[in-house]
Amino acid sequence: MKLSRRKIKFLQAISLFQVLFILCVVRAERPDTRLLATSNSVAGEVKHAEEFCAMYDICGARSDRKVLNCPYNIPSVKPDDLLSSKVQSLCPTITGNVCCTEDQFDTLRTQVQQAIPFLVGCPACLRNFLNLFCELTCSPNQSLFINVTSVSKVSNNLTVDGIDYYITDTFGQGLYESCKDVKFGTMNTRALDFIGGGAQNFKDWFAFIGRRAAPNLPGSPYTIKFWPSAPESSGMIPMNVSAYSCADGSLGCSCGDCTSSPVCSSTAPPPHKSSSCSVKMGSLNAKCVDFALAILYIILVSLFFGWGFFHRKRERSQSFRMKPLVNAMDGSELHSVERQKEENLPMQVQMLGTPRTRNRIQLSIVQGYMSNFYRKYGKWVARNPTLVLSLSMALVLLLCLGLIRFEVETRPEKLWVGPGSRAAGEKLFFDSHLAPFYRIEELILATIPDTTHGNLSSIVTEINIKLLFEIQKKIDGLRANYSGSMISLTDICMKPLGQDCATQSVLQYFKMDPKNFDDFGGVEHVKYCFQHYTSTESCMSAFKGPLDPSTALGGFSGNNYSEASAFVVTYPVNNAVDREGNETKKAVAWEKAFVQLAKDELLPMVQSKNLTLAFSSESSIEEELKRESTADAITIVISYLVMFAYISLTLGDTPHLSSFYISSKVLLGLSGVVLVMLSVLGSVGFFSAIGVKSTLIIMEVIPFLVLAVGVDNMCILVHAVKRQQLELALETRISNALVEVGPSITLASLSEVLAFAVGSFIPMPACRVFSMFAALAVLLDFLLQITAFVALIVFDFLRAEDKRVDCIPCLKLSSSYADSDKGIGQRKPGLLARYMKEVHAMILSLWGVKIAVISLFVAFTLASIALCTRIEPGLEQKIVLPRDSYLQGYFNNISEHLRIGPPLYFVVKNYNYSSESRQTNQLCSISQCDSNSLLNEISRASLIPQSSYIAKPAASWLDDFLVWISPEAFGCCRKFTNGSYCPPDDQPPCCPSGQSSCGSAGVCKDCTTCFHHSDLLKDRPSTIQFKEKLPWFLNALPSASCAKGGHGAYTNSVDLKGYENGIVQASSFRTYHTPLNRQIDYVNSMRAAREFSSRVSDSLQMEIFPYSVFYMYFEQYLDIWRTALINLAIAIGAVFVVCLITTCSFWSSAIIFLVLTMIVVDLMGVMAILKIQLNAVSVVNLVMAVGIAVEFCVHITHAFSVSSGDKNQRMKEALGTMGASVFSGITLTKLVGVIVLCFSRTEVFVVYYFQMYLALVLLGFLHGLVFLPVVLSVFGPPSRCMLVERQEERPSVSSL
Repeated sequence: MKLSRRKIKFLQAISLFQVLFILCVVRAERPDTRLLATSNSVAGEVKHAEEFCAMYDICGARSDRKVLNCPYNIPSVKPDDLLSSKVQSLCPTITGNVCCTEDQFDTLRTQVQQAIPFLVGCPACLRNFLNLFCELTCSPNQSLFINVTSVSKVSNNLTVDGIDYYITDTFGQGLYESCKDVKFGTMNTRALDFIGGGAQNFKDWFAFIGRRAAPNLPGSPYTIKFWPSAPESSGMIPMNVSAYSCADGSLGCSCGDCTSSPVCSSTAPPPHKSSSCSVKMGSLNAKCVDFALAILYIILVSLFFGWGFFHRKRERSQSFRMKPLVNAMDGSELHSVERQKEENLPMQVQMLGTPRTRNRIQLSIVQGYMSNFYRKYGKWVARNPTLVLSLSMALVLLLCLGLIRFEVETRPEKLWVGPGSRAAGEKLFFDSHLAPFYRIEELILATIPDTTHGNLSSIVTEINIKLLFEIQKKIDGLRANYSGSMISLTDICMKPLGQDCATQSVLQYFKMDPKNFDDFGGVEHVKYCFQHYTSTESCMSAFKGPLDPSTALGGFSGNNYSEASAFVVTYPVNNAVDREGNETKKAVAWEKAFVQLAKDELLPMVQSKNLTLAFSSESSIEEELKRESTADAITIVISYLVMFAYISLTLGDTPHLSSFYISSKVLLGLSGVVLVMLSVLGSVGFFSAIGVKSTLIIMEVIPFLVLAVGVDNMCILVHAVKRQQLELALETRISNALVEVGPSITLASLSEVLAFAVGSFIPMPACRVFSMFAALAVLLDFLLQITAFVALIVFDFLRAEDKRVDCIPCLKLSSSYADSDKGIGQRKPGLLARYMKEVHAMILSLWGVKIAVISLFVAFTLASIALCTRIEPGLEQKIVLPRDSYLQGYFNNISEHLRIGPPLYFVVKNYNYSSESRQTNQLCSISQCDSNSLLNEISRASLIPQSSYIAKPAASWLDDFLVWISPEAFGCCRKFTNGSYCPPDDQPPCCPSGQSSCGSAGVCKDCTTCFHHSDLLKDRPSTIQFKEKLPWFLNALPSASCAKGGHGAYTNSVDLKGYENGIVQASSFRTYHTPLNRQIDYVNSMRAAREFSSRVSDSLQMEIFPYSVFYMYFEQYLDIWRTALINLAIAIGAVFVVCLITTCSFWSSAIIFLVLTMIVVDLMGVMAILKIQLNAVSVVNLVMAVGIAVEFCVHITHAFSVSSGDKNQRMKEALGTMGASVFSGITLTKLVGVIVLCFSRTEVFVVYYFQMYLALVLLGFLHGLVFLPVVLSVFGPPSRCMLVERQEERPSVSSL
């Protein structure tokens, strides 16, 4: 569960490194380009005609060095051959004369090269964009659509100060349509968000281009107004160069950049999941499953009612015919009296029968052997209790020695992820070949809703920003001690491009320096940076990258960042693959100090300003889970103590003041509880000795389980002994009791052991380890019950017969108590046994009650089946944490403020980039890439986020690399004449001082574009070219002339180890999931991503897998239903097999199987009603429910099968002998213990232990003591008891 949605904000920020060092790359380049076109004469009459210029040459520059054109209304000029070739290379629509000088063209070229990397993926868009500025700058007919509206004097020269640009709506619309969907892959967003201010139509784009920029701010040096038509009297004609359509197949726009591209239409749309089946009847809309179950219930109830009516009619007819015969029988009253007497005798005495007859029980071979064994064994134990107790205790204590190697497994990946886990293997591959995810430390400051309307006020105020500076000062000054050295944030933080931490905070707009707050303009500067964070130098962060406001703010809608109600401060910290290494330990030490600082100092600071503070660190969840394991220790101990106290009392006789000290069995009960605990410790000790770690689930659940099984067995054994006649010798009573109940205890225990043992083959570690520990614990408990506890019973009865005080056996009562103690140990049934036999059984024997019980229980079971489909997989993080955990508020804030989901990587294995391979085009999404390429498929999937859970097209290092080396992006891949790498001009020095390739200002000279079109094969590099230039690209810093440099954004996206052989072993393409607010969203998003990658892998014949940080922890939920059903099927099936082999009665085994299944199904129905999710904890509880449910069923069923009489009488006998033991041994014991759990401080105990255990106890009671007796009385198997003439000394085989 380690997943943290905090990583979202940071990963977004990482993508922003791509545009590092761009000072005027985004919204400034286009305005600067526009000013190149300004030239119009204001002296004299202006002429608007063909072959006339409106602007020509450069006449000055502003104070911020933005050049200004001359307003010269002169004829166009014939360029020399060099200038003509230059113009043709960039502006092929302009031929002949031009209206620009070489300096103007070089300025144009310099400016547009900044935009080319954004648009080169779609040639149609790039061509239209270039035409817009080529016509503005160099068109020989410039005066027909450009009119200089104002001029200004600079250095005594007139310069253009404002123009009107007449351009048709047709071109404007064509330009926008061709560019609106073009992606800037590095940041997973539209290119127009950078070069068009996020324009939603061409008029917005033109308005953005035409704004005049203030000094030192990006934008045009003069105003440009765009008009769709010119005044008729002016003689001007709007510019209407043909706009290329991105749907033109010859221009090769990718599907991701142009939804109307031919490659899109030739590809089938992503599969859409069909809606669930439903049946509509009028206004009622029911699921098909619900409707089918309702029909099934009606059919079953109808058949049952029909059968019941026919059966009752036949019974009454037979009763009427038999009545005269019964009245005529002699001695009928005597037989009736004898039967009433027999009903009060223990089962063993009834077996002996009357002097004339006896009951002979026909047992299976297995039951016969067990009966003979227990008869002999019981006498031996009664004669040698000390030896049996010593040997059994020695064995279990020997197992407990293994506790010296006891360890608890708390690492989530070891608890929930199996050794063969696909997600674990993919995470290992990702971490080892690319890079592990960063550690995240986070603060969230938020405003408090007003009391009147509940609205959240904006947090972007001067007071709050200064408070944030104070908080940051404390964070910067924080020191943590690790092995004697003091660790600060700067020692562990991520610094991808410099010496500054990549902290994600609005303070970055002030370079993290409070002195800049007033100098930069305070709050207004922040609001300005919200809109210009990529284009203004003053808005660039201290770590030299743009800060997306959506990563540092929360609680806003759309792009209304100023309305944000929360500051989100994220500190990315370096991570390591080795969790036990020094780097990780340093980070953990600082994180603990960070959390303590937030609690002690930051929280009071924020609350004093009427704000809220939520905080978290990478290690917070694990630390809080450790605290949770001890938070409810007292509650659990109290729960067990209450059960212990009840057990000690329930084993004794009905309290009488005069005999209580002797008849009570407190010491016996406590001894039995100690045996239960020893069985648990013995199991844990054995597995600890062989190196299997325990889990918190084991320590919390198994004692409860074994206590339920053990207490039931203790009650059955003690009550069986107490039912024996006192005149018999003690060893005979012990022997008879074991013969009576020993086989049923064995049957129940073996069923439980086998049910848990087979669960050890389940791959999920938490379930597997639980099953192993539980199987051995139940087995040890059973062995101790029939050895040590039987010996303790012998000692206790000897104590009572010797009139010794309970708990103080060395104290013997005087003879004065002998007479008052006379009735001790009489076999008169207790109050609960009499209720079960005389009241409970009588009510259940009524036909109307039987029909109602069966109808209601079947109805609830079928309803539970329908409800099961509504159970969601997952485990809410807030539930597993203590209620007072600081992370509770943090997760609430995350859900409220998050605007994007976790990052998602599509990882490609063994990418073959050689010229002979087609895999490059099978992956990329720019021009000439395959229509069904991976990145095109991701783009298509992002169009249906509701089913794909993919929010954006992927950032592609491959696309950006291909653009980077493209001849069109002439400012990107550059080389010296000697073939070595030439860095961008704005990143001097380009070489060591003194070398000829360095200019006077440190700017590189003698640099040329890496490739011409003739050097590439269909615009794709050769194997050698790819191999040589890929490291250049990954080391290239983004610059003003080329925003596509791969350093930062793609540093960890490609594994260069061994790539020289033409194979890239691992590379990743990053996108994002949609916001995931519920556990089911995480599960479905992972399932959708895997289905998508599987489909694409099969299509492309490449190995591709999706990866996100939460996958390893949520993989269990993909198959949690399968795991649960297999576990339950194996457990219930094992019980059926054991019962069938032991009893050789298919009908009895089938009834037990039916009731067990109904209990589990009904428990799952209750889970759906209570909205309890399906996870490892609930699966363990369900498997445990099978074990406890066996105790409710097996003893009752077996007692019924060996009783004599008709089915109603046998049902009464079974409830009278076993019902009381089951009710007091399991139901009441668990009930008093479970109720204590509702006071737990942790929600997980309330939900998964209190609610589920309470439901289990109640369902077990209702099914075992209500439904099962009714089913047995109606459909029960025939009795194994036969009334025969007494001809033998005694039976060779006794009842079970």
